[in-house]
Amino acid sequence: MIRNGIDCIDNYTHLFAGKKLGLITSPTGLTAELESTIRVLHEKFELAALFSPEHGVRGDRQAGALVDDYIDPFTGVPVYSLYRGDSKRLTPEMLDAVDMVVYDIQDVGVRYYTFIYTMLYAMEDCAKAGKPFVVLDRINPLDGATVEGNVLLPEYRSFVGNYSLCVRYGLTAGEVATMVNAETGLNAQLSVVRCEGWEREMLFPETGRIWVPPSLGVPRFETALLYSGTCLFEGTNVSEGRGTTSPFEIVGAPFVRAEELAEEMNRKELPGVRFRPVYFKPTFSKHEGELCAGVQLHVTDFRALRPLETGVRLMYELKRRHEQFAFLPPVRENGRPFIDLLGGDRAYREENDEEALLERFREESRAFSERKQAYHLY
Repeated sequence: MIRNGIDCIDNYTHLFAGKKLGLITSPTGLTAELESTIRVLHEKFELAALFSPEHGVRGDRQAGALVDDYIDPFTGVPVYSLYRGDSKRLTPEMLDAVDMVVYDIQDVGVRYYTFIYTMLYAMEDCAKAGKPFVVLDRINPLDGATVEGNVLLPEYRSFVGNYSLCVRYGLTAGEVATMVNAETGLNAQLSVVRCEGWEREMLFPETGRIWVPPSLGVPRFETALLYSGTCLFEGTNVSEGRGTTSPFEIVGAPFVRAEELAEEMNRKELPGVRFRPVYFKPTFSKHEGELCAGVQLHVTDFRALRPLETGVRLMYELKRRHEQFAFLPPVRENGRPFIDLLGGDRAYREENDEEALLERFREESRAFSERKQAYHLY
């Protein structure tokens, strides 16, 4: 059986015994039997605080919605927000309430997915405060071997990309923490409670575990697999399917010619995917209440699919076919366009040759694959 860190916690009681614990978690913080990590730590040790990332510890906040402090009604433990308007950091006052900070959230293995930056910020804050930091590790659902995309450039760091990772990086959260701790010289008191039985080449459906949506926008494994490519459309005026039942599986806009686009994308014979013309009205987010046309991406082969390359080719095809296609302006004055933050550089706006772009990405992926091996725990 594949076991995540929380399933192996009885082998690590020496780490937690006698300490006041602060837990960063979400609805994916669960054992194999779907028991909450909150409950496990509350019953076995002294759980002194909960720290809430984006979406909330109970998953009741939409993407981007700020989180407030409150008292958890099930444990009586105070919940402190790590997704505030002015900061996403642990404060000295929060850290004074605990002896150790524990992290347990299911990652999806994609650079734009913000939970790993909540983890890295917390590790930095703990290092400065001299507090131990523990990652209850979880398998990477997209496997721990496949790497795709470019490496983020330092000047494009943000909360959707805050370290020099490839888009699909092939590491667990514990391995990312280990890499950052070593490469930055942070010297955090880092411990990783390791998974058991997982092999790096495994995709999630091969693990026998139950899929629990890591956020409201990632309801299925197929969504997580496609996300590394289709999330790029968040930086454009094309809907990435938010506000539908198939976010990140549907891409479209009011100006798209669906049948033509689907036909051309299928003509490319991209591995592991087929395109179907679709029409939809988002209930929120971009083009709310408007009839949109576009394509739905149907995964035909989990292993053959290269989602980042698929997303790039779809974006370039939309640009070629529709003069209304546009990248969104910066959210903040003098800020960078969101596509640059997602992309980790300016390439999507400035490079007109998609083949040259993808070849550069492949070279960076190969180099990152070699670099990351030093931090493999499995």
